[in-house]
Amino acid sequence: MSDKAYDAVIIGGGHHGTTIAPYLAKAGLKVGVFERLDHLGGGAVTEDLPSPGFRGNFCAHFTRYYGHPAYKEFNLREEGLEYTFPDTNEAIVFDDETSYVAYAAFTVVDPMTGETRFNEENVKKTYEQISRFSKVDAETYLDLTEKYRTKWRPAFHKHRYSPPSPWGVPDALEELCLDPASGLDISMQYMTAKHVARYFFESDELRIITLRGFLTSWGVFPDDVPGLNIIIATIHLTLGWETAAIVKGGTGSITAALVSAGKKLGVDSQLNSEVQRVLMENGRASGIKLMDGTEITAKQLVVSDNASPQLFLRLIGEDRISDQMKRMARTYQFDRGELFWGTVGVHELPNYKAAKSNPDVNCTPRTYFAPKDLAFMEDKYMHEIFLAGMPSKMFILTAPDSIWDPSRVPAGKHSLHVEEFTCPARIFSRKEWKQLTEQFVDVLFETWAEYAPNMTRDNLIVHRITNPTDIQDTHLDMKEGGWCEGNCSGIQNGRFRGTPGGHRTPIKNLYQCSSGTYGGPGIGRGSSYNCYKAIADDFKLWKPASV
Repeated sequence: MSDKAYDAVIIGGGHHGTTIAPYLAKAGLKVGVFERLDHLGGGAVTEDLPSPGFRGNFCAHFTRYYGHPAYKEFNLREEGLEYTFPDTNEAIVFDDETSYVAYAAFTVVDPMTGETRFNEENVKKTYEQISRFSKVDAETYLDLTEKYRTKWRPAFHKHRYSPPSPWGVPDALEELCLDPASGLDISMQYMTAKHVARYFFESDELRIITLRGFLTSWGVFPDDVPGLNIIIATIHLTLGWETAAIVKGGTGSITAALVSAGKKLGVDSQLNSEVQRVLMENGRASGIKLMDGTEITAKQLVVSDNASPQLFLRLIGEDRISDQMKRMARTYQFDRGELFWGTVGVHELPNYKAAKSNPDVNCTPRTYFAPKDLAFMEDKYMHEIFLAGMPSKMFILTAPDSIWDPSRVPAGKHSLHVEEFTCPARIFSRKEWKQLTEQFVDVLFETWAEYAPNMTRDNLIVHRITNPTDIQDTHLDMKEGGWCEGNCSGIQNGRFRGTPGGHRTPIKNLYQCSSGTYGGPGIGRGSSYNCYKAIADDFKLWKPASV
């Protein structure tokens, strides 16, 4: 006899577990979510960081959840999820005091629905910014912006929020490659990130920010093969097409809104409830067993918000899967996406030297400061990271969110999110990681002051910088401390990520919805939404409107 029963049982209350739960509940199912930790949200968590009075995001920072179908489906604005949308989008400040600011080509005109509109004035501004260092790249920007507006953007949106097509059937992005007017070619899915940056842009400036963009959103290094979806997603960052978005109260506000919407539909979330095993009966998933021995029946289905290795090797067990699945789960790689990451509280925000000629670098949501050294980024950056834990030349990303969201800081003070890439947790001992993190903070402010003289240690109030061991300790699917739940390049991208074929597993009535599956990492990408679509097809449930 089981201790409790639900129609649908969800293993893990991460950001995809909290997204799929209200969809299943809206379809009329009794839904139970079982989370190992004492809170929901996975990577979408905001805490008192670095200290009380300051609020920081522990694991995920840059989000555009206003563009996710769930934002409108469950009226998340009314549930408290509120974004601010600056016109400035992406910026980089170089060590020679030159700079670049991208302005949103698509600005949000209705915060309630997330509706956007093409902004000609901002396109002109970005064109002028690029023209400062490359007339050729400025013209490329206009050409690609038109291709993005008419072809790439609708195809990309369809790809993100559609289940994967079978191998051999072109998906929305592969279809673009068959259109000569799209500017894309089928060979691009085999290009490295370095190839892509050099193919589209001639200037060192745009090549550098493109290569850093591949890292920022995907953990893809210059010699990795990103694939079509990551290429388009990264170029849209380089050129600032989609508006930046700052969520009021931090990323945890997304979780709070989804949980609130789920509760109204009857979702039952259980915290401190670690799953020990998936129960099976006659070859189908029939429920779960918790660490305390409690057994929960799943009358119809089980959904796992876990990456394949944890699901198949731990929760199902090697004795109940095929040799092929064992090989696939064992070879799933976790050596990308590791960061020094955190929040710094300061008396005043950076005043960059470059602001004298380009004032908006002081108020851009994503602001990098970096050396204008393309050869270093292409050839040495990753190697130094894996050897020493940090590069000798920093390519730092910052986010001065308190400009737009003063609720995160004490009155009169400011905070910035900061991040720089590092190596997998296994490379160093815990003692060494502690020393490296302290060293990183010292180097961060020494370097920052070279770009913005006021950013000395005297300006620092408090900081909380995490390293890969901190992330690995709290998130079982972020092995080696990589935020992306497994490498995103090559075989671990697109329709082959996680279980081949998408969200259905080889075990009947068992589904995967995590960032380790088709859709990939990041708050607001399509993994859980597409998983629900697959479930809706199989069980003849209510379906959301097509996107």
